[in-house]
Amino acid sequence: MSKIAVVSDSNSGITQSQAKELGVTILPMPFFVDDKTLYEDIDLTQQEFYQMLTQKADISTSMPLVGNVTDTWDELLKEYDGIVHIPMSSGLSGSCETAIMLAQDYDGKVQIVNNQRISVTQRQSVLDALALTKQGRDAAEIKEILERDKLESSIYIMVDTLYYLKKGGRITPAAAALGTILKLKPVLQIQGEKLDAFAKARTVKQAKSIMIEAMKSDFANRFHDPDGAHMHLEMAYTYDFEAAEAFKKEVEAAFPGMDIHMDPLSLSVSCHIGPGALAVACSRKLPELEA
Repeated sequence: MSKIAVVSDSNSGITQSQAKELGVTILPMPFFVDDKTLYEDIDLTQQEFYQMLTQKADISTSMPLVGNVTDTWDELLKEYDGIVHIPMSSGLSGSCETAIMLAQDYDGKVQIVNNQRISVTQRQSVLDALALTKQGRDAAEIKEILERDKLESSIYIMVDTLYYLKKGGRITPAAAALGTILKLKPVLQIQGEKLDAFAKARTVKQAKSIMIEAMKSDFANRFHDPDGAHMHLEMAYTYDFEAAEAFKKEVEAAFPGMDIHMDPLSLSVSCHIGPGALAVACSRKLPELEA
């Protein structure tokens, strides 16, 4: 039986300490902060990041350095027969394409999974990959299974401020100014590759209701599983844990009996949407892993 390593990045929300407990490898995402290079969960904590963000520090994101990626693979292949590498969605970063290019020099030993996941849905893919390795599947099989179900997930995100979307060029200054004047709380969605606009809410309460109703609709109409028997339900947030906990209670009431995993959004995502964001997400359970 092949011995397969699972690799991902900190966009999954998996911390370095959690990675050790799980037995996976997590590449920390690099950030450039006022001409310094810092690494998520290594020398840049969530608290430090948001402090810098609110102080309007010049923060930009970057892909994992090529040398860090290949060095990690080389070290793992001394012990493992193959690697399943799950980067963040190719629609949100170039790190996936870079990894695919680098893997061409590894004679099939490194399989890159391009399954359009980010944050809590990416985390679930890591857990699924780990479970599939325990079934004795090789790296190519795991890649095929995860990519087969790449569109079987959904994320809705409420953004509290348009400032960071404007700063990152995701929306025009005019749209940001109008949204700020009207005090809009945009709801964005990820279904597949891209982060797209979904709805405009006037209040946080309305935005939360929109996200819950959208997820209910996806369960019933997109996944044909209104009770969520074959779904993972997840949540994420930026910075405001108390607001996230309050929203979690609302989601629990809307989806009674379902287990909900909640994580802070990765700093790479937070950098572009800012503090105060709330998200609800889901992904379909893999048939191979259902009892």
